[in-house]
Parts: sequence; structure tokens; C-alpha cells
Amino acid sequence: MRGMEPPPFPMLVVRKLAKSFNNRILFQDADITINYGERVALVGPNGAGKTTLFSIILGEDTPDSGTVQRDEYTTLGYLPQESEPIHNETAMEIATGRAGELEKLEEVLSRHEKAGTTDSQEYFEAHAKHDALNNPEIEARAKKLLRGLGFTEAEWQRPAKELSGGWVMRAHLARLLVMEPDLLLLDEPTNHLDLLSLLWLRTYLKNYPGAILLISHDRDFMDVLMESVYEIDSGKFIHYTGNYSDYLKQKQENFERAYQAWKNQQKEIEAMEEFIDRFRNVASKAAQAQSRQKQLDKLDRLPKPKEPRKYFRFNFPQPSRSGQRVIALENVSQSYPTRKVYEGLDLEFERGERTVLVGPNGAGKSTLMKILAGELTIDKGERKLGTNVKLGYYSQYRSAQLDPNATVLDEVMRSCPTLREDDARGILGSFLFRKEEVYKKTEVLSGGEKSRLNLVKFLVDPPNLLLMDEPTTHLDIHSIEGLTQALLRYEGTLVFISHDVHFIRTLATKVLHINSGKVTPYVGGYDYYLEKSGVENERAAIVAG
Repeated sequence: MRGMEPPPFPMLVVRKLAKSFNNRILFQDADITINYGERVALVGPNGAGKTTLFSIILGEDTPDSGTVQRDEYTTLGYLPQESEPIHNETAMEIATGRAGELEKLEEVLSRHEKAGTTDSQEYFEAHAKHDALNNPEIEARAKKLLRGLGFTEAEWQRPAKELSGGWVMRAHLARLLVMEPDLLLLDEPTNHLDLLSLLWLRTYLKNYPGAILLISHDRDFMDVLMESVYEIDSGKFIHYTGNYSDYLKQKQENFERAYQAWKNQQKEIEAMEEFIDRFRNVASKAAQAQSRQKQLDKLDRLPKPKEPRKYFRFNFPQPSRSGQRVIALENVSQSYPTRKVYEGLDLEFERGERTVLVGPNGAGKSTLMKILAGELTIDKGERKLGTNVKLGYYSQYRSAQLDPNATVLDEVMRSCPTLREDDARGILGSFLFRKEEVYKKTEVLSGGEKSRLNLVKFLVDPPNLLLMDEPTTHLDIHSIEGLTQALLRYEGTLVFISHDVHFIRTLATKVLHINSGKVTPYVGGYDYYLEKSGVENERAAIVAG
């Protein structure tokens, strides 16, 4: 536990793990150790085996060889990327375990009690979780957690089948935190969060008493929370001390040292080979040449080190230049049947600005984005586009106009006919469409794949006013960095909503804080906004402005 002396032994030890999938080696002789209270990030490219490792630790999959040992008194909690099937349970029932979790635990307890195996690890773990969910304060804890994750009181008793998949995942995350297991296995926990709930979760996990093993694409989240990083690289688990930024720095330094050592050895080899070739037939030097040859034969040759994977840098065509005033709202009022969102709103965006919209849940960020995009009919007032403005609206929830019979590559080439196919494939690869996947028909793509394809289509033929709602969802960390760098070079006007703090901090040159129909501009980046908001932390700034 944090604040207490941890046990003198690790809670989880993985040794000499090997696992293959479809004749492809994921792990080979891989080791990992997690101590009590430790925060560990697991990184590596898509398909490296991160989620497979979670399955092996949980006992849901078996390794080809190797061992997974954990302290018998350690409880595990797992948040997968996808939620469990939804029936008639409410968010509160999910969070308190009354939606089937208690019944499952009782079945495990009953099975072991009948078999006389109450000294087993499974029995102990089920007992600990059952006790946690039967705590008299369970409902109060669940309410606190649901509130922190963005649920309003009215939504606590709402059937989960009426909620989006993202909100169901939040309810499952609340249940996990209610049980407070010794080791949390979190697979992309920030995927379905808005900025406010992400900041709440970040603070909560910072004070969490147990250990955390995390898979995430959120660089800032890992920088704030993580104390060490294991990278899956060429089937090995390579350990780094520090957070994600520390890992990147150490990895680059390790590469540079290894490259210099390899380069020095290559020079040594070349010099020896040159000496041997020159003097092997010269009587007075033949013995020396033979000696050098023996040295060369015994030399332990260093492999050429692989350069760390970098984001894909692509140069997309810049949009045509718009007028100075790109878009303006004048005296705009907007209401829904149950509430008024805006009244008398005046707002203007100028060429070249990169503006992020921030504020609490339900404040009107997405409504404002839809008004700007022309997706909503305004109750009152005017929306005025500036001279020569070409507008594009990207939303993960907005279906792209994709031809179901076209391939992924076809769609991109149609968006920008002047684009070379090799360049198109390179861009698609950086957004996780690799090799043969570019020939998939769009009709078989998942929702996340359609969102990524829609994003690529924007990048190869960008409008000069780009409106983006959560563009980093469904991307890995290298794809996010590629998108970030591309948008830094973008010469048009950008308005966006994001829960990725690193993305916001890197891009935003202006912040609009939205709360209760009031829009407050801060003409500066994210850190300037936090400083000027005059509150004690980021989350308070998002709420109060």
C-alpha cells in the first residue's frame, strides 16, 4: 500500500515467457517483475502482444512456455478495451457488482467450498472481491466514482443499454475501482473519457493504493502516473526506469551508444580486413596477417542496432488561403427541449488559429462544434463563413461517406488524385492500415477503422477550416504524434475538442472555456489558460474556467 512499507517480495513475476500466434513469435524468453504499489506502462506497436500478455496474466490464455507467478494474496482487476454484453442493468448496478458480478463470485466461492479447496488463490481472490462488493459503504463509493467519471445523478439508474459503449465502459471502470484490487490491469482506460473525467481518473490513480499495469496511447497520462516502462521489442520485454518521456530519452540514448559501438567495430573490422588483404601474400607480414585473421574469426560481431520507431512524417498539400475572418457567430441562441445552451453568443475565429474547446460535461462543446459545422439549425442569430472558406468536420461519431465497394486505398486516392500510391500507403500505414489492409473493402471496416480512414481523407485533401471532435481516438501513440506534427504544419484554421492533454498542449494557440452558456476566450496555449484561470489544478480549471 502507498504510504506503508511494501512487502519485500514482488507481487507478480513473469519468467522466460514464450508465446506464438499464427506462426509469429510474440514473446521469446521474456521477463517482467511488478512490485507492490508500482506503476508500470506496457508499450509496443499494435500487434506486439500487449493484450495477449494481459490474458496470460489473468489465466485466460496459456503461454507456450515460461511461468507467471503472483503472490497468492494478490487480487487482480482487469479493464478490457471492450465492455461486456449489456442486459437490463443500470450504471449503478454495474458499479456495485449487482449486475452479475456478485453472482459470479458466489459461484466461485461455492465451488471451492464444496471441493474443499478454500486454500486456493482463486478462492482467496473471489472472497476479497465479494467482501469489497458487500461493504456497507459500497453505494456511497460507487456514487463518488460514477460522479468522478462524468455520470450525473439522473444517469445512475439509467439502463446501460440506453448508454453508449463508452459510458458502459466508465461504469465497468467504476466497479473495478470500487473493488480496489491490489493490481489493476488497464487496457486503454482513457479511450472513452472526456478531458474532465480523464483528469479526475489521473488524480484518482495517482493516489491509488495498489499497483497498476497500463496499456495506453495517452502520453501525458503515462508521464504523470508511470514509474517504469516495459517495452515489447523483438519478443523481449525491455525495462526502462521512469515515465514515458524518460523511456523515449533512454531508448534513444541506448540506440546512439549501441550504434556508435557497432560503427566503431565496423571500422575495426574494415581495418583488419584491409591489413589481411594487403599483407597475406607478403612473406614478412604473412604471420601478422594470419594472426589478424584468427582475431577476426573469433570476434563477437555486434548486430547493427535497430533505430527506434518514429512517427511517420508526411507532407500533405496545404489548403487554399482563406480571408482573415474565417467564421463568425452573431447573437446565436440555441436550446434543446430541456435546457438552454447558448443565448446571444458572439464568437469569431481568425485565419491560422488553433483553438481547443474545453469545459465540463454537458457545457455545450459538441453543440458549438456542430453549430460551427452547420450540422445544427440555429434557433436564433447568424453563422457567417468568411471569404474563400472550405470547411471540413471530423467526428468519430459521424459516418464518413464511404463507398462500400471501394477499398481503403481507393478512398484515399480518390480524395487526392495527385497523391502517389506509395505515399498514400505510407500515410495509411502510419494510421494503422498496414500491408494488405489497404485492400480491405470499406463495408467490412469497424467503426474505429472508418474513423481513421475519414481522418486520412481529411489530411490528404485538407479544408482551410478544420473542425475536429476527438481526432486521437482509435489511434496508437505513434499515429497521434504523426497527426500532431502534421497539424502543426497545417496552414489553415483548426478548432478541436480532445481529451489528450499532450495533443492539446502541443497544438492549441487559443483556448475557449465553455460553461453554462458562457464562452471565455484565452488567447494563448493550454498552459497560459491554466495559469490565467487562477485555480489550483487542471480539473478545477476545466470546471471553473
